[in-house]
Amino acid sequence: MAEIIGVVERLWRYPVKSTCGERLDSVEVDERGLAGDRLYAVRDGQGKFGSGKNTRRFRRMDGLLRLGSRLGHRIDAPVLLDPLGSPVADPTSFLRAYLGRDDVELAREDAVSHFDQLPVSVLTTATLDWVRHTVPTAVVDERRFRPNILLRTPPGTPPFVEDTWFGHQARVRGGLQLAFVRASERCVMTGVAQPGLPHAPEILKAIAQHHDNRLDALAEVTHPGPLRVGDTLSLTG
Repeated sequence: MAEIIGVVERLWRYPVKSTCGERLDSVEVDERGLAGDRLYAVRDGQGKFGSGKNTRRFRRMDGLLRLGSRLGHRIDAPVLLDPLGSPVADPTSFLRAYLGRDDVELAREDAVSHFDQLPVSVLTTATLDWVRHTVPTAVVDERRFRPNILLRTPPGTPPFVEDTWFGHQARVRGGLQLAFVRASERCVMTGVAQPGLPHAPEILKAIAQHHDNRLDALAEVTHPGPLRVGDTLSLTG
């Protein structure tokens, strides 16, 4: 029998990787993830994508999290927002001036994925409340952790309940099915300042100390479908 694990409280999409995202009321989800999520990125002359860390695919570019992005109804027309929230007319020219680099451009995903790991991130209110309680000096909300889905869990749900979902599938009544695989390994992005959220490095320290630097549930999409705020997510096996 299916077990209800929560209700979708908020949906987030991040059209340009490593910028602030946009809240949605509904979205189509396919094998790649939420439509338009991380579809664009800031790419440098070596083909690396702007991020909060340096890896084989990513280049740390400080300041991106002070920018915003949205898609609206046109996936082929991303809107980049400056630190004051105003749309930028020429994203590539703006990024070159803003970052002080003449080799960057706003690029659409092609053969190399823009995702750090898996396409869908789910975070529960139970775990988010734990962060607030554990780090009372910080301003905490889900934007620190960049989930796609903030899931409202029943009263009494323990923090890190997401860990119990790994290896299981969940579904939404409209047909969407997710397979939970593992948690995200967190980096300095959790404490980086962004609009409305001041610098808070103590958040990452707490997660590292209490939960092996991991937080959320990452999932693959096993069956596409629509997703809406208010949908119930049920664990099926």
